[in-house]
Amino acid sequence: MNNKKVIVLGGDGFCGWPTSLHLSDYGYEVIIVDNLSRRNIDNELSVTSLTPIASIDKRLSAWNDISRHQIRFINLDVSKDYDEFLALVKSFAPDSIVHFAEQRAAPYSMKSSKTKRYTIDNNINSTHNVCCAIVESGIDLHLVHLGTMGVYGYSSSGMKIPEGYLDVEINHDGNITKKEILYPTDPGSIYHLTKTHDQLTFHYYNKNDGIRITDLHQGIVWGTQTKQTIKDDRLINRFDYDGDYGTVLNRFLMQAAIGHPLTVNGTGGQTRAFINIQDTVRCIKSAIEHPPERSDRVKIINQMTETHQVNELAKTVSKLTGVDIVYLDNPRNEAQENDLFVDNNVILDRGLHPILLGNNLITEIHDIALKYKDNCDVSRIECKSLWK
Repeated sequence: MNNKKVIVLGGDGFCGWPTSLHLSDYGYEVIIVDNLSRRNIDNELSVTSLTPIASIDKRLSAWNDISRHQIRFINLDVSKDYDEFLALVKSFAPDSIVHFAEQRAAPYSMKSSKTKRYTIDNNINSTHNVCCAIVESGIDLHLVHLGTMGVYGYSSSGMKIPEGYLDVEINHDGNITKKEILYPTDPGSIYHLTKTHDQLTFHYYNKNDGIRITDLHQGIVWGTQTKQTIKDDRLINRFDYDGDYGTVLNRFLMQAAIGHPLTVNGTGGQTRAFINIQDTVRCIKSAIEHPPERSDRVKIINQMTETHQVNELAKTVSKLTGVDIVYLDNPRNEAQENDLFVDNNVILDRGLHPILLGNNLITEIHDIALKYKDNCDVSRIECKSLWK
């Protein structure tokens, strides 16, 4: 038992739930704070996870039965319920807060003015309230935030993207000034815009108030299960396949499971960074265990393990399953092709042996999709959210 205490904000979600179980399994005392907004969005969109998700009470009861570890749950909206959240931070005095409490889907953030405003209000207010509460509590805790590689943008840069900071030289009338700056952001959606705002919020509160912060710029997550969620059907993680919330590889595997053509937006030449959900939870635990010093700047880590073109992924799944590929008009306002080279030395230097895409793992996820394929609503497969 390590006696460390952590609050997981958004701990009922796709990344938050397996992270909460992973930390609890390693002896952390965990409190999940969540307003169950992701479940409410399911109701709003009239689509659910391919895998059946138990109620939060049943999930936590199952985990207690299996592990003999108890995780507390508090239904609280961090973006609105500031006083209640501050009181929790003061009373629990966590060593770390893991912040997932943001609307996480770029397509959903672009559906309408309503979803754009919701994403801005929820994400920016949540992050700012967390920082305010840390300062007002007076507790020297460590904030770990799940960001996105998308803050860097997806146009070809012709260079390896560093972990958050860029060395530049400024020539003014022949005088060279060297500076280190935050890598220039290039958000491609309202969701990504909120994540770039988070980055500036963290920079300010770290500089002004000395908050210790690790900002994880994560790639697209693939996979569903971890060694904790696989222990009982009541613990199973989300498997989103719809055009708003489904991540690209999981969507391909679900489409293959029901014999639906693999839908590629545009040419498929878009290169993206990826990470398996099991590596996500391991990296978050590692981030908690390597907090920056109070005098340190914000620690930015590129939490990804490999890059692939979307078309390459589609062809791999097509070869394995025999399902055809169809190319659709791209709803996003983005480059049809790009390169992507990323520095991810921190997670590798800390000892991560990444789970890389391979036929065995793809088959394993495909089997989950096959098992629950009857839960699929075919009408929700294509992305209907337009960028322009």
